[in-house]
Amino acid sequence: MNSAPLCPVALTRVGASVPAAVRACMEAAEWRRFVSPGAEVALKPNLGWDRFLPGAVTSPWVVEGVIETIRDYVGKIYVVESDQVLVNCEKALAQTRIGEVIRKHGAQWVNMSKGEFVPVRVPEARVLQEVLVPEILLRTELITIPVMKTHNKTTITGALKNQWGCLPKMRHSYHLVVDQALADLNRAVRPRLAVMDATVCLEGNAPKSGIPKIMDLVLASGDPVALDTVAASIMGFDPARIGHLQECAQVGLGAADLSQIEILGPALEEVRSPFRPARDNLVSRVEMFLRRRRWGRCVFDSCLLEVCCYGANWWYWLWYYLGPGRRYRERVLRDAKYGRQWRG
Repeated sequence: MNSAPLCPVALTRVGASVPAAVRACMEAAEWRRFVSPGAEVALKPNLGWDRFLPGAVTSPWVVEGVIETIRDYVGKIYVVESDQVLVNCEKALAQTRIGEVIRKHGAQWVNMSKGEFVPVRVPEARVLQEVLVPEILLRTELITIPVMKTHNKTTITGALKNQWGCLPKMRHSYHLVVDQALADLNRAVRPRLAVMDATVCLEGNAPKSGIPKIMDLVLASGDPVALDTVAASIMGFDPARIGHLQECAQVGLGAADLSQIEILGPALEEVRSPFRPARDNLVSRVEMFLRRRRWGRCVFDSCLLEVCCYGANWWYWLWYYLGPGRRYRERVLRDAKYGRQWRG
């Protein structure tokens, strides 16, 4: 009996040019197998924080590399993201300079929070029998462009978790069942291709208040589960202990076992660099405390949510301006290779 073919994941070191590394990685992953010629395409970076911190969001050079690689093959290119309760993605777009990349290459920006959502049924769902999907994702082919970083609720955030930003603004309501919800979500919103920004990453108490970590890598695959499995291994985590990877593998979204994955590029041992794991910061601890109480819904379904958001934003302001956040971002901006992509 023939064994099943291995799922390929391309892994490329970054040299002098980030866009060149992105193109090389995508070519190694045979990206044209997954994206239809002439199709309208939606690129989904991670714009998950509107306070500028390298590693917390997808790098503009990586987005530019994807656009330059696909632009003569596909039709119209959209760059999409959604607001969060604590994050204005329009502000994040400007701070990352991805807005400049979009204008330079004639792509179109779409804030999905301001558009139409269409209910999509998920057969045999884990927890989300029906997912509200942004209408634009039902008429385009999705390329997800996450950044490699730790996460205080899912251990890592990558090609699968990046679709969390495709849900409506109040998606934090699913935090207690996030692993199962991600399996349902990625069945409703399934990316054709994943290109991971592992140039400047984030470790420690990410996805926001973490520590930038330069890795000089790009990953690409048509299998987002396999890509995240490789990413987790590079970061020093056991994929078998990451709930959402196993949930997504169980519903047929990809391979979460390294023995089923072919790595195209450097061996894992050559690039592995253990990340500091994330712990819940004060904002996350308060949220999860409230969610585990029966009366917690009274907070999240009332005007008290605004009070909580006000307090959370103050905590992040103090961490960012008076705490270690300032030191972290200035250190990356001084870096000869990566600093200039944000300085201009």
